[in-house]
Amino acid sequence: MMDEIALALSAQQGDLDAFNRLVLEFQDLAFNIAFRMLGDPDAAADATQSAFIAAFKHLSSYRGGSFKSWVLRIVTNTCYDELRRQKRRPTTPLEPVLDGEDEEIESPQWLRDDSPSPESMLESSELEDAIQECLQTMKHDFRLMVIMVDIHGMDYQEVADNTGVPLGTIKSRLARARAKLRDCLQYFRELLPHNYRHDSEGNQ
Repeated sequence: MMDEIALALSAQQGDLDAFNRLVLEFQDLAFNIAFRMLGDPDAAADATQSAFIAAFKHLSSYRGGSFKSWVLRIVTNTCYDELRRQKRRPTTPLEPVLDGEDEEIESPQWLRDDSPSPESMLESSELEDAIQECLQTMKHDFRLMVIMVDIHGMDYQEVADNTGVPLGTIKSRLARARAKLRDCLQYFRELLPHNYRHDSEGNQ
């Protein structure tokens, strides 16, 4: 297995090959997250490149620990910067749908992408397009929770490390984001697995 910490520390000392190995290890994941956040492959590619350039320039700020978490925080911040730059029209705010902050809706396992790559992300499918369309209706912070937890299978602590968001906030945002995604995808219910469709009574 790649020792990311050792490689990152070597990169800090000027080892360009070590940094390039880290880029090769994490570039697909970085692109995938950027694509899901931005909804455009060209913008995602630009954001990914900008993030790794920024990471290289600021290697001195790396203080050990997971390089993956450190660089993904740069990626997500780059995406937020790009979203602000685009000055998109605001989406409809998410309405509270749960009684408690720590309640959760079960994660749809079929959302998970276990082998993210630019090629697989860009393969068009009706369900993929529907998921991406629904993600784009969400507030940015909610969207990121679904991308990291449900699509990439990260646990709460890893998401906290990647984003700097407290665990309780992650749970709250994720629960509401899942509810929003579930409701949005009912407009594409013929594409969903049968056990994820609402029946005529409004139940799942």
